[in-house]
Amino acid sequence: MHVLVVDDSKVIQDGICKLLTSLGYSVETACNGLDAFEKAQNGEHQLYIVDHLMPLMNGVQLSKNLSNNAHCQNTPILFISTQDLEQVKQLPEYSLFSAVLSKPINENDFLMTLDLIEENTKVENTLSLAL
Repeated sequence: MHVLVVDDSKVIQDGICKLLTSLGYSVETACNGLDAFEKAQNGEHQLYIVDHLMPLMNGVQLSKNLSNNAHCQNTPILFISTQDLEQVKQLPEYSLFSAVLSKPINENDFLMTLDLIEENTKVENTLSLAL
């Protein structure tokens, strides 16, 4: 699976990348939403991991832009935030996220969430093929 990790914190970005590559994922990174949107339009990613609060374009705006782009709109988004998850659930764009995790990221929760996203993606692909 090819993943785009979007976070303005190099420490968080490096931690996620290290974990994903140890699991066999191919990883590309972006330091803000604007950088990520450009890479998403030019790449073939199967998952976006998007930080909430970033400069130039935050994670919510990036998610909106991805969902409005035919090339990117069907790719799952794992949204990560330092904000209280109840506040994140109140966002009008909440439905754009396949899953939401809080920072600091718990590795077990992160791995379980990845598994769920992969399972949901497989089911959606199977349904698409059946139609």
